[in-house]
Amino acid sequence: MFESAELGHKIDKATYDKEVPKLREDLLNAQFDVAQKAKFPVIILVGGVDGAGKGETVNLLSEWMDPRHIQANAMGEMSDEERERPAMWRFWRALPPKGKIGVFFGSWYTAPIVQRVLKKTSAATLNQHIEQINRFEKMLTDEGALVLKFWFHLSKDAQRKRLKALEKDPKTRWRVTKLDWERFGMYDKFRKVSEHALRETSTAEAPWIVVEGADERYRSLTVGKILLDAMRKRLANTAKSAPAVAPLQSAIDQLDVLDKLDMSQKIAKKKFDSELEKYQGKLALLTRDPKFKNLSVIAVFEGSDAGGKGGAIRRITGALDARHYRITPVAAPTEEERAQPYLWRFWRHIPRIGRFTIFDRSWYGRVLVERVEKFCSEADWMRAYGEINDFEEQLSESGAVVLKFWLAVTKEEQLRRFKEREKIGFKRFKITEEDWRNREKWDDYEHAVCDMVDRTSTEIAPWTLVEANDKNFARIKILKTLCERIEGAMKKVK
Repeated sequence: MFESAELGHKIDKATYDKEVPKLREDLLNAQFDVAQKAKFPVIILVGGVDGAGKGETVNLLSEWMDPRHIQANAMGEMSDEERERPAMWRFWRALPPKGKIGVFFGSWYTAPIVQRVLKKTSAATLNQHIEQINRFEKMLTDEGALVLKFWFHLSKDAQRKRLKALEKDPKTRWRVTKLDWERFGMYDKFRKVSEHALRETSTAEAPWIVVEGADERYRSLTVGKILLDAMRKRLANTAKSAPAVAPLQSAIDQLDVLDKLDMSQKIAKKKFDSELEKYQGKLALLTRDPKFKNLSVIAVFEGSDAGGKGGAIRRITGALDARHYRITPVAAPTEEERAQPYLWRFWRHIPRIGRFTIFDRSWYGRVLVERVEKFCSEADWMRAYGEINDFEEQLSESGAVVLKFWLAVTKEEQLRRFKEREKIGFKRFKITEEDWRNREKWDDYEHAVCDMVDRTSTEIAPWTLVEANDKNFARIKILKTLCERIEGAMKKVK
């Protein structure tokens, strides 16, 4: 894969000086069009061999283009804040919005490749990372991003000469470190692992472009022209044709998971008070246990309108230390959030270890409200099932206990609660015209809920269906489930 980048590509100074002014002008015009139309973000990954011109190229792009619309991200060693969250959290936070260019100097490829070369992980682990990366980049391109991946390559002899030349010049000596020479000593291992990673992740949506880095003028013109060509092509073809998808069908006997719930279950007031004290006390002790510092909890609340989410959440927070939890209410996306992939706004609220985050509504809006109300295409919400499962798998692998509650009420009970809310002054704000409109689509929402449970209730993040006609019963079931899942996770902590 690297052979064509070891041929000794060169561009003479006269050709370079002649072509650069026009290239810079065209790049600025294309960048302006991307920024003004704001239809897609441009994500540029810069990786490769030490000394092959990665840093110089990133600096040159900022010089040739308008730096106000370029976000350059140097992803070095992880901070304590980053180590306490999933590995991809730092990259999600740095994704450029629509209309901007985001350059990643060091990316989601760096750690998997380095760890494999240093034999800190197995070949199987590297392949798992590769599969996750392919799905992540497919999600980015499906969300509309233009993804360009440049790998700057040098032959072994060329890298040795380059490092020595940099080291010899007093102006550039600082750029060559002991680590660079240590990595050079493992050149063959890095080449083998990198070539495997690039081959397996060079996809139709996000192919790798290998650039020979020995000649500064060659690599600069090559990257500039490829970037320009990619932006122009994308600007000329911003319309995204939706792929055909197989429709989801309900069971032919019309029986679904919600039908099997026993909605008559109740808990008497006296027993409820006793159980509430028991499980709130248990939850308080669990979250104050030293082992809890190695975990985080992410509790997702979805449910029918007037299903009792707010009351259930208050019973949980009554047992928690206010310094260690956060409630994230989810409404319609803001302008800032619409400029990013839909999961972006949830990634930025992921808690660090030892913390508890409650989502009042969540990423499942993509397969519920957005599906039913047709705010996104069928292809978009169909692919969201897999993307959500990937997301929750990453949360779980980082030490998060992911709990998902669907609070179900019958259509009759919902109507009773709606009418009650209209009559009671301090509850009147809870009922809106939108609630009544959603009720008219009861069957559509029920179908969407059943598909959601079928496709996203996994071993690591199962759905808990809560019979919520009786609020007392629902609140105790939720608290009990929380305690059981947290206790189970803590038993696995060493």
